[in-house]
Amino acid sequence: MSGAQDVVIGIGIGGGGRYPASPESTLDLGVHHPSAHGLLRLHLRVDGEHIVSADPEIGFMHRGAEKLMEVRDYRQGLVLANRHDWLSAFAGELGLALTVEHMLGLAVPQRAIWLRTLLAEVTRVFSHLSFLGSFPVGTGTPSPASFAFQERDAVAQLLEEISGGRLHLMLTRIGGLRADAPEGWLERASSVVTQLRARVDSVAGFIDDQEFRDHARGIGIITAEQVLAYGVTGPIARAAGVDLDLRRDEPYLAYGELTDVLKVVTRDTGDCLARAEVIRDQLVVSLDLIAACVQRLNEMASGPVNVPLPKTLRAPEGSHYCWTESPLGISGYLVVSRGERTPWRVKMRTPSFNNLAALGEVLAGTNVASLTTIVGSMYYVIGDVDR
Repeated sequence: MSGAQDVVIGIGIGGGGRYPASPESTLDLGVHHPSAHGLLRLHLRVDGEHIVSADPEIGFMHRGAEKLMEVRDYRQGLVLANRHDWLSAFAGELGLALTVEHMLGLAVPQRAIWLRTLLAEVTRVFSHLSFLGSFPVGTGTPSPASFAFQERDAVAQLLEEISGGRLHLMLTRIGGLRADAPEGWLERASSVVTQLRARVDSVAGFIDDQEFRDHARGIGIITAEQVLAYGVTGPIARAAGVDLDLRRDEPYLAYGELTDVLKVVTRDTGDCLARAEVIRDQLVVSLDLIAACVQRLNEMASGPVNVPLPKTLRAPEGSHYCWTESPLGISGYLVVSRGERTPWRVKMRTPSFNNLAALGEVLAGTNVASLTTIVGSMYYVIGDVDR
């Protein structure tokens, strides 16, 4: 097959595929129905099985979260912040709450700080298990889904016990948390950590499979220079040798007191294998952090987990930017206030947007057979892109 042809790949909840077309035509794959939200479209230029160039097309969800926040008060904005990355919803609501608290000068109770840290890491475990379980191995290696999703369900049940929700916790409040952990919850969290720690080899066993390692090594490479150029953060950046983690570099919550437990995992090859290894090793670090938070909370006397606030909450005039290390990378909120009950401007910095922006350059020069593995290793949630 000679000469380049246009191919359109549609990737969504229903899966993806590829179909060659004539140079003058395009093919759209994917069910255009509300139940198939989250569609990503890739425009590929291929020469035989070789990808010459790739152009990700986004914007199918039209979420408009930033503008919606500007017509809601600061408390109501937490609902929208919770929903752009539905695999780490607590991280979204936490980031906005921290931003508003800094604007108000609120001092959050110590028990709430440690519970928030614990929940942030439980959320990180949930997110990492989701991506490990759905990792497209692209070989004869057994799918990791049966192991990872079983453990993810135990984590979801833990989150449901403390908040009432398995995905969208809505436990965060400006000034702390809605409520303390129920009786016995910390012991159950310890049990889940112990169980998952013993099964990490099963959950991420595909990474050590030689067939997978041979397939994933050397494909989908992103360099440290490309990471910096596109603003890529999180596991993808650390897999390329960019040693950046806000939990260590600009500590927030209780991370400043967990420096002996928090270990930042890096690799230097920047390929699909490195990204899979980083997310597996980060899972283990998060389990260590959860165990440390549980121990600290058990040692702590009971006390309040929130600060009483006035019925109408108005942030002082000015602007503030706050960023956190969410499971997929750096998540930030810029909030501008004119002293009213609603923010004048909200701007979100979501990691998935930058991760996906680099996808075109990562795919260029690779083979079509490696497409699904590469796309699956560029960790993103489409709601976190179309925010």
